[in-house]
Amino acid sequence: MANDLALDLEELRKLQGIAKRPRVLSLISSEISNLEKLPKAAPSVPTAQVPTPVSVTKAPALTAPALNYITLGSFSWDQDSDKIKIYVFLEGVEQDKVETVFKEKSADIKFHDVQGKNYRCAIPNLNKEIVPEKSKVAVKPNKVIITLFKASKGNWLDLHSKEDKFKPNLDKEKDPMAGIMDLMKNMYEDGDEEMKRTIAKAWSDARSGKTADPLQGYR
Repeated sequence: MANDLALDLEELRKLQGIAKRPRVLSLISSEISNLEKLPKAAPSVPTAQVPTPVSVTKAPALTAPALNYITLGSFSWDQDSDKIKIYVFLEGVEQDKVETVFKEKSADIKFHDVQGKNYRCAIPNLNKEIVPEKSKVAVKPNKVIITLFKASKGNWLDLHSKEDKFKPNLDKEKDPMAGIMDLMKNMYEDGDEEMKRTIAKAWSDARSGKTADPLQGYR
């Protein structure tokens, strides 16, 4: 619209310049005056487009399914004064799929995705303390070697701990004699032939009433 108004004024001024008759000049001047009084339109400013907010829906977090493990209860082991070596005969194990957790008195080794299965070799209570940061696992073509470095040099009688095996059960709610009999049972199972004969005699004497103390026979 502003452009049309300017063109009209320009045309009228040209006509005003060539008009001769007073009446025509008066009409042209009047029209020019009327057009000049019209408000000039403000230049149009492009309106900035406000982007429409986009809603983002977060996908629910995926929970990894619990893994099932096959317990490896059969393995062999040997030792020297510095370390224990455990041999697990398992084929198809990949080194980067072995998870180890070594602590001072335990070892927990997991083998993932071994021919589609997961295996676990765990010793929750070792006979003695180890050095966790030095212990390691080496994967061979047909077996896995778990090396446990001993915290102190020496010979282990067993891989597993036998904690409190020879400690009598002193539970006050039980018969006091039951704890002594449990102790004798453990000593009988781990004793030599002479110890077994002595304990057997003590049991026999206790049953026949010859002595009130089943341990008296071998003290």
